[in-house]
Amino acid sequence: MKALKNIGVLTSGGDSPGMNAAIRAVVRACKFNNVDCIGIYRGYQGLIEGDCIALDARSVKNVINRGGTFLKSARSKDFFSEEGRKKAFNKLQEHHIDALVAIGGDGTFAGASVFYEEHDFPIIGVPGTIDNDIRGTDFTIGYDTALNTVIEAIDKIRDTANSHNRLFLVEVMGRNAGDIALNAGIGAGAEEILIPEQDMGVNRLVESLKRSRKSGKTSSIVVVAEGDKIGKNIFELAEYIEGNFENYEVRVTVLGHIQRGGAPSCYDRVLASRLGIGAVDMLLAGEKNVMIGIQHKKLVSVPFAEAIAGTNEIDLDLLRVADITSI
Repeated sequence: MKALKNIGVLTSGGDSPGMNAAIRAVVRACKFNNVDCIGIYRGYQGLIEGDCIALDARSVKNVINRGGTFLKSARSKDFFSEEGRKKAFNKLQEHHIDALVAIGGDGTFAGASVFYEEHDFPIIGVPGTIDNDIRGTDFTIGYDTALNTVIEAIDKIRDTANSHNRLFLVEVMGRNAGDIALNAGIGAGAEEILIPEQDMGVNRLVESLKRSRKSGKTSSIVVVAEGDKIGKNIFELAEYIEGNFENYEVRVTVLGHIQRGGAPSCYDRVLASRLGIGAVDMLLAGEKNVMIGIQHKKLVSVPFAEAIAGTNEIDLDLLRVADITSI
């Protein structure tokens, strides 16, 4: 492999807190290794259009504490086509970029894998998504911050639930992964947690809530992952529950994109810094077509094919903790 002189960095897909910290780490790792760094705006779409800017150590000052991504992010339909990917490759050559760090989720890595297969271009992926749904890494950038955002919101909702004897259904993000719902539900003391990995069933949920009422609970919080399959949507579920309880008001809160925003937690800033530097180290060592992840506090490389093969399995111990603490 030829010596790398220019490394590009982009963020793609949904934004997550800590992406700026990861960009910062990539840029400063390049500077440390006497390699030029080029930022690419708007992910793969910006790459296709050649929307690039030279970055140095001072370009990324005061960004480690900012949420989102200053390089912007986008989902590119053009990159799905072979013609679009060819344009992207030509732009990389035009800007003399020798390798690429792609920060994002499974869609980002799927595109990177196809691009590598077609053009044999060195790419390292950095997992940045609040969903924590990437196989091969214990945590993704932004997940810890999103959890803390959800916890803070549910703590406030519980004040109102207790004041009015209400049942609140709180929908959290996570797509088809229940990590946010399960961990936030335990941390916030939820009475029930609904996740895609465990089909609780609406009848069992109602029976559980009835037991809670009989035990003396006058209000309840139910955390629902957005990918949960009970009912067509959370509002339909609320109507069903309300029809089975007298004098019990049911309210729905969809936290939505508030979970993606805000300053990254300390954990996410440190994780992003480690992964960003590790990505540059891997490229300089000749690795490509892999994601850098963290397992048992150690950095690891994971082939893209494995990283996008599916979500991590849910922690059964946490399910037991949730069941016991919700009595």
